[in-house]
Amino acid sequence: MLGTGIFGTSTFRLSLGSAGFLLAALLLQSALIFWQTTSYQIMRTDLLLAREAALITAQSRPLLDQQLRMRASDDLHLLIAGAGLFDARHHVLNGNLPDYPEGLQPDGPVQQLVVHPTGQGPRIVRAQALRLRNGDILVLARGLRDLEEVRFVVLRALLLCAVPSTLLAVAGGAWLSHRALLRVGIMHRAVDRIMAGDLHERLPAGRERDDLDRLAGSVNRMLDRLEHLLDEIKGVGDDIAHDLRTPLARVRTRLERARNLPPERDRVGEMLDRAIADLDQCFSVITALLRIGEIENGRRRAAFATVELTEIVDDIVDLYEPIAEARQIALLAGRCEPVRVHGDRDLLIELVANLIDNAIKFTPEGGRVEIGARARDGAAVLHVADSGPGIAAAEREAVLGRFYRSDKSRHVPGSGLGLSLVGAIGRLHDARITIADAGSAPGPGCLIEVALPIRHHAIAVP
Repeated sequence: MLGTGIFGTSTFRLSLGSAGFLLAALLLQSALIFWQTTSYQIMRTDLLLAREAALITAQSRPLLDQQLRMRASDDLHLLIAGAGLFDARHHVLNGNLPDYPEGLQPDGPVQQLVVHPTGQGPRIVRAQALRLRNGDILVLARGLRDLEEVRFVVLRALLLCAVPSTLLAVAGGAWLSHRALLRVGIMHRAVDRIMAGDLHERLPAGRERDDLDRLAGSVNRMLDRLEHLLDEIKGVGDDIAHDLRTPLARVRTRLERARNLPPERDRVGEMLDRAIADLDQCFSVITALLRIGEIENGRRRAAFATVELTEIVDDIVDLYEPIAEARQIALLAGRCEPVRVHGDRDLLIELVANLIDNAIKFTPEGGRVEIGARARDGAAVLHVADSGPGIAAAEREAVLGRFYRSDKSRHVPGSGLGLSLVGAIGRLHDARITIADAGSAPGPGCLIEVALPIRHHAIAVP
């Protein structure tokens, strides 16, 4: 089972592929060595034949006959060199060549031929024929026995290198595959524990920083995110149950009281109106949660386009100015610069509306709310400042979560989902949301800034 797993891994197949490329490289290298050696040996042999022909043909006939007899006694089997003197009809006169090489042309270029010495097997030689003044033909030949030795040496070296290299590559591939399988087995067991419900389990990620480690790191980050989302879901469920339980209990109590009252009593209509208001609050919570879920799904990115923030600010100021005046709050459009971002216009309007609504809700009578937009540090910064009680530094991150309500806001109607909706829209637009004190009298005030990135298709207008 283990062996089958090893031989089936990509690491082992990669090792086999590398071994195949290594063998191909060795074959190519051996072929190049043999080709270069052969070319050099043939060129050297042809040069020696040319020099020998020049020396022999310059000698007298008695010296020529003596040299041929010496050649015949020194190299009977044409292992190194051969020479023969033939008449015009190719009859042998002297030398160690028993027959005239077939196809050899007198005074032609050097040719590679096969000769058959007496009592011996065929020999491959380089030969040249020269016609003498008296009409005889002198044939000089040199054997290519060195090439056969070179071929033998190259083939032997190839085998000596190829076989151990292949075995080493296969063994190395098996070892690496076995090592990888051990790590994969550990990861499989960790995944099984996670699937069994242990969400705190993580894949082992060592310090080797190879592909498996990087993959394990990515999976661990994904598991961290999933665990965080599951915790949020559990918390949201508890918060929903807590926030809906109170208004639903009030609805049930008022309906029971209305049932026990006489029909003509005026309080029946009043209780029904309050029950309807409590139900509306429940519906608003459910609608806000569905809205946040839709935004966090990320599908709204398909509707992104270039949006002018100044136009959104002007529209929100016109919409909420009568509401602010009714509560004797000054709603001002502060510093506004023409700046464009890439986003969903409807969602950005909803973001600004929630910020303004939240600011007006917590600002006392006679206070002020200011909104503006400008470009800063390569981002489009939208800010909303009020003169209310502000948000404590310890709560500034928590207020962006769902259903969170500080002690200062317990007396103000609401579900605690307004800033959660702002956070969801901000995350969809890759925005950075910061909360600080506004420094406005009579209270510390609250300053919320939403920094939206300005990309290449959404640049600030000069």
